[in-house]
Amino acid sequence: MATYEGTWAYRDRFHEDFARTYFRPFGDFALSSIGVGTYLGDPTDEADEQYHEAIVTALESGVNVIDTAINYRCQRSERVVGAAIADSESQRDEVFVATKGGFLPFDGSQPDDPGRYLHEEFVDSGLVDRDDLAMGQHSIAPGFIDAMVDRSLDNLGLDSVDLYYVHNPETQLEVRSREAVYDQLEATFEVLERRANDGDLGAYGLATWEAFRVPEGDDSYLSLPEILTRAEQAAATVGNDESHFEAIQLPFNVYMADAFTTPSHDTDAGPKSVLEVAHEADLHVFTSASLMQGRLTSEMPDRVEAELSGETRAQRAINFARSAPGVTCALVGMGSSEHVDENVAAGTFEPLGAGAFDAIFE
Repeated sequence: MATYEGTWAYRDRFHEDFARTYFRPFGDFALSSIGVGTYLGDPTDEADEQYHEAIVTALESGVNVIDTAINYRCQRSERVVGAAIADSESQRDEVFVATKGGFLPFDGSQPDDPGRYLHEEFVDSGLVDRDDLAMGQHSIAPGFIDAMVDRSLDNLGLDSVDLYYVHNPETQLEVRSREAVYDQLEATFEVLERRANDGDLGAYGLATWEAFRVPEGDDSYLSLPEILTRAEQAAATVGNDESHFEAIQLPFNVYMADAFTTPSHDTDAGPKSVLEVAHEADLHVFTSASLMQGRLTSEMPDRVEAELSGETRAQRAINFARSAPGVTCALVGMGSSEHVDENVAAGTFEPLGAGAFDAIFE
């Protein structure tokens, strides 16, 4: 697991290569504000080799945050992350590893009959109750998530992960009520609280796509204040004084800025954006889609781009995500070493200050 001593030793080796705010706190840890994402790419040996080289290069260039998920590239992303950490010069306690569970994963490649495979592998085996499935491929049931934590640790070859996300819980709103989703999340949070107590994970949270960014009336909406209440109740049930719910992940970029602009979460002080709620709750925010799957490397509004620092458009896009209030780390897909140097160099520039960031939206 990452440690105070390890992450700060990592920071001390690299901080002079970057701008002042490049390393940011996660509790007592020092984390790079640019992280490696591992979502994109085909489930092939060639892609594995490219990811391995890219991750090792990133770890040896000043990036100590790696994000993955059990379903990414048919479990291959988790496996290559673990191998790359082992093969890099970085020590395990210097690296912050996050993964996710929720989608039923294929194993190594997509089978000829995906539905049959998932049914036989997960439903017939008893890992998932049919009634807990959404869209035939997603579950946040406590027993399933508990089993996926174990499988992720095996894939990664690690004794623990630093952050474990329940992945896209809004998928469950396709088949059950919002209240039922909150109830199931609370039960799963109890499992994750116990796994944190056992040392299998350092913290947990939710990785979402739409849930926190859409208006309250949207079919995909989930309330962050309500989820925080459920996490507190789960912690109390387990006997913990404080919840281990410490982070959220969501898309944020120039074209998808609703996490900042949409006040969809009710609070005692009125409706607020998810970034405001997260900041006030001392939650860490990790941004996904920071380059919008590459779109922002070729186009960006002139008025916004003019305010951002960076030698390339990709660097300016990354620095937009790093500028949002409360963001700990902007995740960037780095499936090949060719992109690592350019992406990491974004951290040599300061992101926008709060005033300048706010002014973009005026």
